Amino acid sequence: MAHVEMTPAVTPTLAGEVAQSPRRRSLLGSIELALKWLVEIPAAILVVAEIVILFAGVVSRYVLHAPLVWSDELASMLFLWLAMLGSAVAFRRSEHMRMTALVASAGPRLWAYLDVVATCAALAFLLLIVHPSYEYAYEESFITTPALQISNTWRAAALPVGICLMVLFALLRLARVGDLKTLLTAVATVVVLIALFWFAQPLFKPLGNINLIIFFVGVVGFCVFAGVPIAFAFGLAIFGYLALTTRTPLMVLVGRMDEGMSHLILLSVPLFVFLGLLIEMTGMARAMVAFLASLLGHVRGGLHYVLVGAMYLVSGISGAKAADMAAVAPVLFPEMKQRGAKPGDLVALLAATGAQTETIPPSLVLITIGSVTGVSISALFTGGLLPGVVLALTLSGLVWWRYRGEDLSHVRRATSGEIARAFVVSIPALALPFVIRYAVVEGIATATEVSTIGIVYALVIGLLIYRQFDWRRLLPMLIETACLSGAILLIIGTATGMAWGLTQSGFSRALAASMTGLPGGAATFIAVSILAFVILGSVLEGIPAIVLFGPLMFPIARLVGVHEVHYAMIIILAMGIGLFAPPFGVGYYAACAIGKVDPAEGIRPIWGYLLALLVGLIIVAIFPWISIGFL
Repeated sequence: MAHVEMTPAVTPTLAGEVAQSPRRRSLLGSIELALKWLVEIPAAILVVAEIVILFAGVVSRYVLHAPLVWSDELASMLFLWLAMLGSAVAFRRSEHMRMTALVASAGPRLWAYLDVVATCAALAFLLLIVHPSYEYAYEESFITTPALQISNTWRAAALPVGICLMVLFALLRLARVGDLKTLLTAVATVVVLIALFWFAQPLFKPLGNINLIIFFVGVVGFCVFAGVPIAFAFGLAIFGYLALTTRTPLMVLVGRMDEGMSHLILLSVPLFVFLGLLIEMTGMARAMVAFLASLLGHVRGGLHYVLVGAMYLVSGISGAKAADMAAVAPVLFPEMKQRGAKPGDLVALLAATGAQTETIPPSLVLITIGSVTGVSISALFTGGLLPGVVLALTLSGLVWWRYRGEDLSHVRRATSGEIARAFVVSIPALALPFVIRYAVVEGIATATEVSTIGIVYALVIGLLIYRQFDWRRLLPMLIETACLSGAILLIIGTATGMAWGLTQSGFSRALAASMTGLPGGAATFIAVSILAFVILGSVLEGIPAIVLFGPLMFPIARLVGVHEVHYAMIIILAMGIGLFAPPFGVGYYAACAIGKVDPAEGIRPIWGYLLALLVGLIIVAIFPWISIGFL
């Protein structure tokens, strides 16, 4: 998934640093550099360790017929450490997902103030859960793991350690703010707001489920639109709800976060993220795009069709939208601009193809749905292929209309020999999606383990065939993997806490009753779901929206007679449209950042592509066979 902030050229914190003394900057820089390596190197090592452990498990079970009984347990223990250290890396880099559309449109002074407020709000949540996380880790010391026979504290200690590291990075960031007035105002704002909620505690008790609106809509909405990272907005909301309106021990919140982040199926998130970076680095993506360009480059709008097809193929490998777009756009955009394509139209189509490919395995959203709803990952992987084709066809129809008069008199058609050579070169890359799919279907590896097969395959192909393997990029790629994974997993953790709070309040039962009672049955339910998830996708992004509402909506879908795989495809595509739709969709700004185009240029052309996507979504919704015909 794409998670990019569109920020001014000089951020408030950097602007503020100018006012600091060189000695202070040097001391803070030295402390942060030491902490940086203390966190990033272990995080990178953990990514490698997970790949080795899971691949060893596949080999020992399928090749040697001697399963490693401890491999899943060790992988699970290390995974929580990877999630928390990755979250700390993301915090240091300011790469936790946040919605900056409104904040960035404010004036420089207000932007600087809100940026510091966001850091203070995140720090407040971290300080509030430091002690409950320590209590939780201590309680886990009474549990002994079944396979390794060691205390579960070794795993649970990742939570307080990761939280304390993020506290340190937050304090260092605040210490670098040069404008003391802005800093004190921001700190005072957060302290006053928390104090007001604390003193209003007696007023919340009698309100019952109205508190859900106050905390889960009001607090979350205020924090998200103010630029607070989504994970911490969720965290503040659920912490406030539990602390001020219930008698639930706050250690329970940490336990729910642990539960949400520790699903072994989610281990495929960092592994597929790394795989996406790997195929870009080894030249596999470039080989696929070159083959498609040789086939269609001479057709009117041909490279636009190539962009649609390349995103479909690359999505089948990486599972991460940022990696998909970064792999395809730099290869195609220069030639497309030479042919007269407008930059705004290019990023609009790039964003639209990002939404189109959300259902194509191994999409991280598919993996998340499987982990939180219990739907078969294999069934989701099978069901996601055709919906992506339907949306590709509707996008291609619009491309045909827009470029039916394109002048191609200066474009040379590739010869059959050139096409054959490009095809031969691309065969190893084109085979990777089929290798991944075959391994899952034939039971060689689980949906979690299959990513390691893809990684080993990409390493071998990159080293022996394409020979574009840059060893110097390996460490930054591993750190980037941990960073993006940590940002995603912390959201899943805090969103799981919110989902638990919603369930405990009885909201899920009330929602089920109201949704099943809608006139029109399944058709109305699907229509309402599409509208709701387009909105949720634009504000929360796919993964947190799924974690929050998936466990609530999927049982209702079954009650009204909608197949769960069909329903999964509908809501994923709806969220994809929201995610890549301006003005709030983060994915749209990611496409603009990758294409190096001003977001304003793509606003007009993207509406046509979004309409084409909506037509494709309606077709998928009307005909369930598209999603479940091959199950």
